[in-house]
Amino acid sequence: MAHDRSTGYDVARLRAGMWPTRHVADVAAAVARDLGCDRVWLPSSAPHGLIVPLLQRRGLRVAVATTHGAEAGMAPYPVGRRIIRAAARADVLTYLGSWTRSQVERAVGTGRDESRWARLAPGVDVQQWSRRHDVVERSLELKAELGLTERPVVACVSRLVPRKGQDRLIAAWPAVLRRFPDAVLLLVGAGPHARRLKAAAEPLGDSVRFTGRVAYADLPAYTALADIATLPARRRLAGLDVEGLGIVLLEAAALGIPTVACDTGGVRDALVDGVTGVLLSPHRDERKFTADLADTLCTLLSDSALRQRYGAAGRQWVHEHWTWDVPAATLAGLLSR
Repeated sequence: MAHDRSTGYDVARLRAGMWPTRHVADVAAAVARDLGCDRVWLPSSAPHGLIVPLLQRRGLRVAVATTHGAEAGMAPYPVGRRIIRAAARADVLTYLGSWTRSQVERAVGTGRDESRWARLAPGVDVQQWSRRHDVVERSLELKAELGLTERPVVACVSRLVPRKGQDRLIAAWPAVLRRFPDAVLLLVGAGPHARRLKAAAEPLGDSVRFTGRVAYADLPAYTALADIATLPARRRLAGLDVEGLGIVLLEAAALGIPTVACDTGGVRDALVDGVTGVLLSPHRDERKFTADLADTLCTLLSDSALRQRYGAAGRQWVHEHWTWDVPAATLAGLLSR
C-alpha cells in the first residue's frame, strides 16, 4: 500500500486481522527473526494481552504492554482480568494516569514491582494546537460562516456517542440561555447519537449548532471558537464504557481555553480542578449534575478574567507536561533498557 511505503519503515499486515492467536504469534516471530528484532511492544493490551505468553514461548521478549481506558473498564470482570494478567507478563505495563493504573491494579494485584510500571499517555502536538496565524484566520472564517461573531460559545469536540455527554449540555442549555440569551452551544463531531441529540436540541433553535464531521486539520480552528471547552462524560455499562483520559480537554487547554468536565474515569488526569478549569462531581441525580453544569458555565461566561487565568494555566501545563516529546522519550527508554 502507498501509505505503508511512505512511512519509512517496514509494515507487515495480516488479512485475517490482529487477533491474539497462535498464527499471529507465528507471524510476529517470523517477522522479528527477519528483522533481527528480539522485543515486542503491544500498543494495546485488550485483547492483545492474551498473545504475550505465545510470543514469549517463541523466544520474543515482550518489553512493553500498553493499557488504555478499555483495559481499565474491563479490569473488574473475569475476562478483562484474564487479558490484563496475561499482558502483565510483559517487562513493563503502562497506564494513562492515576485512575487507569488503580483499575488495572485490581486485575494485576499490588505486588507488582514499581519498576515494571510506567505512565505512558498520549501527547499533544502543541504546534498544531496553537493560535498560529493560519489557525486564527481559519477560526475567524468559521466564526463568520456560523454566525458566531460577538456571541459567547461553549464547545464540545467529541464523537456523538452517549458516553461523551452532549445530551447533558443540551439539558443544561436552557438555564444558560436565561442568563446569556445570545450564547451558542457548538457540538463538533459526528456519531450514532446525532439524530437523538438533534431532536433534543430542536426546541432551542439556533442556539445549538451541530457541525457534523470535520477535517482533522480543521479541529484546532473549530476548538479555538470556544470561550469554554467541555466534556461532561459519563460512566456507562457498569464501567465498561468509560473515558480513559479526555485528550480533547488537553488540546483545548493548549489553545488557552478553560475546560469544564465531569469527574469520571481518567478525566481528572486531563484537567487540574481550579487551575486549568472545573471538574464537576458525577452526581447520581442527573438533574443535580445538569444544574451544576449550567451554573459552572454561567460563572465562567460571566467572568472573563477567570477564563483567562484558567486558559493561561492550562496552556502552560500542557506545554510543560503533555507534549509528544514526553511519551516518546518514555517509550524509547522502556524499549531500550
